[in-house]
Amino acid sequence: MPTQDLKNLPIGIFDSGIGGLTVAHAITRILPNEQLIYFGDTAHLPYGDKSTAAIQAYSVKICDLLIRQRCKVILIACNSASAAAYELVKEYVGSKAKVLNVIDPAIEYIGEHYQGKTIGLIGTKQTVNSNVYKKKVDLLDKEIILNSVATPLLAAMIEEGFFNNTISESAISTYLSDPHLEGIEALILACTHYPLIKNQIEKFYEGKVDVLDTSELVAKNVKNFLHQNKLASEKLQADHIFYVSDFTQSFEESTRIFFEKPVHLEHYPLWE
Repeated sequence: MPTQDLKNLPIGIFDSGIGGLTVAHAITRILPNEQLIYFGDTAHLPYGDKSTAAIQAYSVKICDLLIRQRCKVILIACNSASAAAYELVKEYVGSKAKVLNVIDPAIEYIGEHYQGKTIGLIGTKQTVNSNVYKKKVDLLDKEIILNSVATPLLAAMIEEGFFNNTISESAISTYLSDPHLEGIEALILACTHYPLIKNQIEKFYEGKVDVLDTSELVAKNVKNFLHQNKLASEKLQADHIFYVSDFTQSFEESTRIFFEKPVHLEHYPLWE
C-alpha cells in the first residue's frame, strides 16, 4: 500500500479498561489528526492479577479486531499486557501493523535522565513480577537502581471511580510508605491508570520525588515513530471509535470526562 494511503489509517489502542484512556487522551492532544480505535477489555479487567497465558489470549483476540479495522499501529496501552504479551503480539501481527508498547518509552526516558540514581516503580502484580522493567533498566548499564512495589488495589480502585478522595489517599499513602521506596529520586507510574491519581501521589511526596507519568512519554514516542516512518496523518479522517468487551457505566462516564463530549461505545465481546 502506498505511504499516502497508510497515513490515513487509524491507530489501534487497547487496555484492560479505562487506564489506556490516559494514553489515548495524550495522543489526541499531540496528534490531533490521528483517528483512534480504542478497545477496553472491560470483561476481563484488571489484567494485573491475570496469568500471562490469559493476557496473551485476550491480546491476540483484540489484535484480530484492530487488524480488521486496518490499524497502521497497534499500541498496547497497558503495562501488564506490554509485559506479558508484547513479543507474542508483535510476532502474531507480523507485517500487518507496527506494534508499540508502553514500557520502552519509559525505559528510554529513565536512561536519559537518571543515570546513577535510585528510582521507584509502582504497578500491578503482573508488571512487577514479570521483572521486565528491571531487566530493561539493567541493560541500559547506567548504574540505575530500580525498586519496585506491586500496588494491586490501585487499578481496581480507579476503575470503580475511587480517586481524589480519602479512600484513594489512604491506599496511596499505605503503598508509598513501603520501605522499598525509601530514598528514591523518581517514581515510575507503571500502570496507565495511575496518571489519574498522579496529583495525590505528588502531594504525598511534597515535591521531593519526580513522579513520571508514562502516558505523556508514550504519546511522544508514538508521534516520533509516525514522523520517522512518514506515517503521520495530515487530516483527521473519521471520529474515534471505542469498543468494550463488556458495557459498563463507569467506562462510558470516564470516556466522556476524558474527551469532554459523549462517546458512543460499541460492544464487542471477545468470546461469544
